[in-house]
Amino acid sequence: MTTPRLLLLGHGSRDPRHAATMDALVARLRAQHPGLDARVGYLDHCAPRIPRALEQLAEEEDGPVVAVPMLLARAYHAKTDIPGVLREAAARLPRLTVHQADVLGPSPLLWRALERRLAEVGVQPSADTGIILASAGSSDPAANAATRATAAAWQRAAGWGGVAVAHASAAPPSVADAAAALRARGLRRLAVAPYLLAPGLLPDRIADQAATAGIPAVAAPIGASPDLAELLMQRYAEALTIRPEQLAVGA
Repeated sequence: MTTPRLLLLGHGSRDPRHAATMDALVARLRAQHPGLDARVGYLDHCAPRIPRALEQLAEEEDGPVVAVPMLLARAYHAKTDIPGVLREAAARLPRLTVHQADVLGPSPLLWRALERRLAEVGVQPSADTGIILASAGSSDPAANAATRATAAAWQRAAGWGGVAVAHASAAPPSVADAAAALRARGLRRLAVAPYLLAPGLLPDRIADQAATAGIPAVAAPIGASPDLAELLMQRYAEALTIRPEQLAVGA
């Protein structure tokens, strides 16, 4: 049986660091799973766009594709853009079977990735440390509520003194607002954890806001971390309705 191929559905960015991160993640997946054909398609800005990536998959061979949205929450892109693109592709490419996986969040593996990045700037979980979980933000209240739920669950699991959400765009609170809320709870050791996958405009904006708020400890975005690679394989397996340990795509 042909191993289902994996297509990461990236957002895309004019910042070349975004595509470089996706390429590094694909390289990690291929190295860890030599039998897996993994690649990326983008909604915007980068090539190939998702329709072209699906066309290429259809041209190369028969066999199913698992499409994993590279999104942390179910907001507009997950609810509207990506399903629309996949429906249009299904109409044009009837021989191509596409299994759409769930978005990446929520998952304890994302907490682990965030902690890995915070450790790189010298921050470890402790009851006297407050973390600002800085996400992109959304016009969808449900997506913002999901980020707040993630923050609360991560605080309990890791033992942080507090985890407050900030948004880089679309809706308050800002990094400064989140910092003020944590300081009002008596927390003086603060750090910022960007809840974003790759470098770009929004992580840079978050870093600037952190500097203005007097917070020197700012972690890098999640990036091509081993935790994210593991999560992608979980979503891949779930879309095929099997358990991750049942995957047979190389050691």
